[in-house]
Amino acid sequence: MTRGSSTSENLVQGLTPENGGPVPARPASQPREITVAHSPDSDDAFMFYGLATNKVRAQGLRFAHTLCDIETLNRKALEGVYDVTAISFHAYPYIQQHYALLPSGGSVGDGYGPMIVANRAFSLSEIKNKRVAVPGTMTTAYLVLKLFAPGIETEVVPFDQIIPQVLEGKHDAGLVIHEGQLTYDKSGLHRIVDLGRWWQKVTGLPLPLGGNAIRRSLGPQLMVQVASALRESIQYALDHRDEALAYAMQFARDLDPQLADKFVGMYVNERTLDYGPDGREAIRRLLDMGHKAGIIPQESGVEFAA
Repeated sequence: MTRGSSTSENLVQGLTPENGGPVPARPASQPREITVAHSPDSDDAFMFYGLATNKVRAQGLRFAHTLCDIETLNRKALEGVYDVTAISFHAYPYIQQHYALLPSGGSVGDGYGPMIVANRAFSLSEIKNKRVAVPGTMTTAYLVLKLFAPGIETEVVPFDQIIPQVLEGKHDAGLVIHEGQLTYDKSGLHRIVDLGRWWQKVTGLPLPLGGNAIRRSLGPQLMVQVASALRESIQYALDHRDEALAYAMQFARDLDPQLADKFVGMYVNERTLDYGPDGREAIRRLLDMGHKAGIIPQESGVEFAA
């Protein structure tokens, strides 16, 4: 399908405004609604605080927010449901035809990241014989796990049920993301490996976990405007940390204020404003390694909206 095909041809082949097709005209007096989807995690809530509370405004635009877990967001991105959506970087090759990456809003682990945890300590060499609960096969955590232990047996479990199910003995180990990286030890679980630390040892790069993508059909001018608004929202949160953190605490599952502050600091920082050269290289390296390992079927041409 070519990008220059007619509206009727796009609709016949399944392209609508909701999944990457042409955006219909609107009356000049009405603001353009931009649908934004992100996870109900404290770090995402923190970075979107400015936009969600209208502390940050973009002329002529109105932002409508939807909250979903990351695996659902990845699946919705395949359908092109939202104008702007948080995604796992593992999902990007599958949506790159209709989405570009925004230059800000990324969650990057600098020597830390998803962890494999278990009821009892065991050696890394034993991993290949374990059954591991994972939060979704399109998450970056899953991709890195498969790079770390290619033949490992996995089972998809809702991310907030991984720790409880490991404790119940339903799985040998669990791959924890989000706040679980800070709370697993309170349950008496053992950390087997921090995949962010492993990745840094192997590549010398930070681990890019997730970012924000924007529909290409919005057009270059609107994409740049939205990118600017998101960056301003992140900067506002960093500049007004206490109030943004208080807002984010509504979404901090089982975290006290000190841990929530630590978690937000891990994943909303200067790299969230801009990936930097090594951050962008890390995204390319991650997807290239995934492709060469046979985990990602297609090559990825990483492209940023601005």
